[in-house]
This record gives sequence, C-alpha cells and structure tokens, in this order.
Amino acid sequence: MAADTGSSSLQLPCVFSPKPRQYLALCAQDGRLRVWNTDSKTLHREYVPSAHLSATCICIAWGPCRTVKEGPQRKKRKSEAGQVEEKADLLAMGTAAGSVLIYSTAKGALHCTLDGGHSGGVNCVQWHPQDSLLYSGSDDTNIIEWDLQTGKARSKWKADRAAVTSLCVSPDGKLLLSAGQIIKMWDLDTKEVYRKFTGHSTAVTTLRFATTRPPDSNGLYFLSGAAHDRLLSVWQVREDGKDKNSVVSFTLTDEPQHIDLVAANSKEEAVRLAVVCKDGQLHLFEHFLNGPCKKPLSPSCTVQMSDTKDSPVPIPLLAAALCAGTRTVLLGYGNHLQPVMEKVEINTAERHVCLTRDVQTSLSLSMETAVSKVKTPVVNTKSKVLVPGLPGHQAPIKGSSQGSEKRKKDTDTKEMSIAERLGEIDLSTVSTDKGALKGAASLQTDNFAVLLVQGLESSDANILNKVFQTRKDMVIKKTVARLPLPAVLPLVEEITKRLQGHPFTAVLMVRWLKAVLMHHTSYLASLPDLVTQLGVLYHMIESRVKMFHKLTKLHGKLYLLMTQVATGDSSNTVTVVDHTAKLVYEEESSDEDEASGDEGLHDDDSDNWEEEEEDAAMEEDKEEKADEEEDDPDSRTDSKANGEEDMERGNESEEE
Repeated sequence: MAADTGSSSLQLPCVFSPKPRQYLALCAQDGRLRVWNTDSKTLHREYVPSAHLSATCICIAWGPCRTVKEGPQRKKRKSEAGQVEEKADLLAMGTAAGSVLIYSTAKGALHCTLDGGHSGGVNCVQWHPQDSLLYSGSDDTNIIEWDLQTGKARSKWKADRAAVTSLCVSPDGKLLLSAGQIIKMWDLDTKEVYRKFTGHSTAVTTLRFATTRPPDSNGLYFLSGAAHDRLLSVWQVREDGKDKNSVVSFTLTDEPQHIDLVAANSKEEAVRLAVVCKDGQLHLFEHFLNGPCKKPLSPSCTVQMSDTKDSPVPIPLLAAALCAGTRTVLLGYGNHLQPVMEKVEINTAERHVCLTRDVQTSLSLSMETAVSKVKTPVVNTKSKVLVPGLPGHQAPIKGSSQGSEKRKKDTDTKEMSIAERLGEIDLSTVSTDKGALKGAASLQTDNFAVLLVQGLESSDANILNKVFQTRKDMVIKKTVARLPLPAVLPLVEEITKRLQGHPFTAVLMVRWLKAVLMHHTSYLASLPDLVTQLGVLYHMIESRVKMFHKLTKLHGKLYLLMTQVATGDSSNTVTVVDHTAKLVYEEESSDEDEASGDEGLHDDDSDNWEEEEEDAAMEEDKEEKADEEEDDPDSRTDSKANGEEDMERGNESEEE
C-alpha cells in the first residue's frame, strides 16, 4: 500500500516509501521535492518542478514496490535490471495546476507528466496495488483513472458535488474510496457507487483500509480523518447496507497529519496504528476491530520530542512508520527542509513517552554527508574562487602598495588576519578595465560573504561596518545569495538592530533586507519560531509606515500651498511682461510715421480705394465740363461725400 498522501493543502506532504521504508519524500515550502535515504540519513534526490512556485505540490504518494516483471515501462529502468529485490521507485505528485507529475527516484528525473485531465488543483493521488494505474481526485469534483504505460486517462467520472479531497484503493484493487461532502465506495470494474457513508463535517484528509477481508463478509473496515477534527472514525462495510455511521472512534490531540497502519488480515489480528497530529505528537493505537464500540478509544501510547536545552522546546514530528517489531517506530522530525530520521524503540507500556534529542548536532552531522549528493551550480572556468587561509592569497582589487608589501611578507604564514582582509577590500578603487572589474566584483562578493559570516559569528562591529558600507546592489545580492543558511537569521537580527538607528544607516540596511527576503524567504518560512524572531522588525516597519502616512498628508498640503503661491507670483509677472510688450509696439509705430500716426494708418488703408476714385473722377470731368460751372456747390458736396479731398491729396503727393 502507498503511504498516506497528506492531501490537505494546508499540510506539507511528507511520506515514507513502502516497506522496507528506505526513503522519506517531502515537499517543503520552497516547492522542491527532496527524497532522503533513511538508512544513511542523507539526501538521495532533489527535484525542482518547472512551475514549483505557481503550481505547488499538494500531495505525494509512493508507487508499490515491484520487481522487473512485465510491461515495457519497467524494462527502461537500468538500476533495477538484473535485481530480484523490490525497490520503491515511482513517486506521484499532484499539483495545484491540475497536473500529476511522476518522478523516478531510480533515474533521478521526471518519468512522465499526466496533464489535461483536471481543471482544478489535484488534492489526492493513489496507486493501484497491482496494475500500473493511478487515481487522482481534484477540486473539479472529478476522479481520473490514469494508465501509466500510455500516459493517458483511461476513464473520468464525477465523484461528488464538492471537491474530492481524499482517495484510497482497497488491498485487492477492486474498490476505491473517495471523500467529498460524503464518503463513497466505488466498484472499479463498473465505476458505480457500491456504498455511501455520512463522513465528516469538514474536508476529509485521510482514508485508509484497516482490514484486507472481502466486503461481503462484514469484516471490511476503513478509517477516515478530517481537517480540524480530533477524532479518527472507523467504518464497517456491512452486507445488509446498514453502515452509514462510524462504528469506532480514536481520540487525538489535534487533526491527523500523517497516518501509518498495519492492516489486520483476520479477526484474531489487531490493527496497529501510528498517527502524527498537527501539534507534532505521535499517538499509537492497537485495537481488534469486531463490531461497534460506543466509547472513543484513547491511544495506548503518546510520544513527544523535545530538545536538550535548559528550557525544553518541543520538536515537531513530521511522519512515523511502524516497523516489523511491535515496539520499533521509524520517526521523521525537525523541519521539512532538513528532517532527521531515526528508528526508535518505544516502551509501549508507558502511556506517555518524551524523547529528548539535540537536533543541531544531528543536523550538522547529516549535512556534512548530504552536501556531496546535491548538484553544485556550474561555475565558469575563468572565475577564480579565493579560499581564505591559503598561501599566496591575493587581493580582489589592487589596493595601496603598503598592502601588497604586507602580503609578500606574510605569505609564509598560514592564515591571513581579518585586519589584512579588510585592508585589501578597498571600496573606493575603480578599475578602468571592464574585464578586470567584472572579475574583481565576483572575487569581492566571495570575500564579502566570508567576512560577513565571520563578522556575524564574532559580532565584530568593525567588520560589519566595512561590509555594510557598500551601495552596489549587485554586490549586495551576490553576497546574500552566497551566505550559508545558518547565517541568514543572525544577519536579519543584525539588520533589525541597525534599522533602529540613524535614518542614514537605515537606508543602507533596507537594501540588505530586500536582498535577504528575495533569496532566503523559503528558508525563513520554514523556521518554527519565525514570528517571535521577526516580531521586532515587523513592529518597527509598521510604526515607520504609520509615520510615513502622516508625512505624506503633510507633504500634500504643503505642496498645494506652494503651488498656489507660485501661481500667484507667476500671474503678477505675466501682467508686467504684457505691459512692456505694448510699450515696445507703440515705439515701433511712432518711428514709421512721426508726424501723425493716425493719418499714416488712414493713407495706408485707403491707397487702393483712392486709385479707383481717381479713375471715376477723370471720366466725370470729361462728360460734365459744361455742367460743372453751373452746379458748382452741388458738385463740391458730392466730391466731399465721395472722398475727393483725399483723392486730390493723394494726386498731389504722387505728382510731387
């Protein structure tokens, strides 16, 4: 059987592989899939889906262990060819984008992608125990049966009115449990509903078959767990169909997060159950399923973990797997980015067991061996990485001649002092050669990262001041990106202290804080006590933002006043300019005609008019010479009316 899928979107998937429990698969907050080897306690595989930020992994399920038998698909795996031993290999991941990714741990690569079937996020995936089939339930209320040999959907049907939140296939592969608003049992041959159960008031996160008996014998039981529900319900599949309500309940301290069980093959066998709750506790149950039980059953043993400090802090358990022995349990605890795996012998005679562990030492031991398994980024062959403390350690940028003389003298010594390194990093020097500048920048960030870690560990203000003085965004980003994870939180605390100081230093610190949030948000989100550690920073930013709102209002009012004053002044200056322009225009017109400006304008306007009148007057003189002497006063008045005075003046001026 595949392990529990952990199908709630609020929970991070964490699943042990089928027996012999060789691997632990986790999807952490950063969207990466990590497969840890439980025997060597090292990182076996790490896979980053292409859309790990937009389409996060909601659920994961291991495929059943198989030997190389039938099907062309199994022959492709070279690691299993010639081996009789069964190994866990394929891992199904349901994403929020509606696709299902099949990852091969043997190949260390994506086996295939099943997409195009769901229109909503995939909440649960379950493998068929015998055939190479996979079932997926989604927010779009549908269940899809996938054929892994073809990579296509074999059938698709609507399962419920609400989203399908959990699935489980029976051990014989003939029945399928699905949970939406109610729990339904499907016949996989006909894809029809076999039974219906009332279910829970909240979303069902877990469905597991507790027995392996056929359904017509009144001996088939399964259990279900739901979000925000502190009871695990056990349901009996009865022949008469009177099985709508649960028959047994197991009490928990919080909602179930991970469930592992050893199914009972007969009435004489008890069901063994290990439940990890959301509060990080482990509850062990052992019960003979034989009809209803009115009273809820409490756990036979409860396991908690804490660290070895003076004031103990609980360590959350992530997953648990029951081993062959009745007392042996395989535990996974710590955080999702760096879990610790351990086989523990638990004294089940005690009702409550508290295990103390020093997580830091176990983490550091496993990290040393795990680093070699992770792929390192490709580094350009031309770039040079400086290792502190080696002879012939050269400066990233050429400083003064004194520094070079000191280096020549100190090349015989084993390690350079911090003061010398500070002297070698000269922020003010600028190289003219572009190639040298690029090389120097990369070397400078290497030194910065080393110095920053040393300054944070020794809390040396001189080193930190030298590093924090830089204003180059690229240097800051690269330095923060190269920091080891344990140094991130001390850096945030140092930035918080400096942000509380002078505003000038706060401006520089904001750049560093921005770089830390860009590169290490996924790590910070994985810390259990993040809220208390970042509380001071949050409150300080909030108080400054409140003051900024008031300052913005004041700035707006002052801006309105200043613009009004400026417009008033500009209007006064505009009237003066207009006035001077009129005066200049009058001076130019008086120069053209000094005698009388009005007459000059009048003559200019009436030139064409005087010429026309002149021709008309010549014709009148020829025709009426005789009448001119008799009608002397009338002709004078007519000529005055027609403007003959102006005409005569014009003629005189032309003759002159």
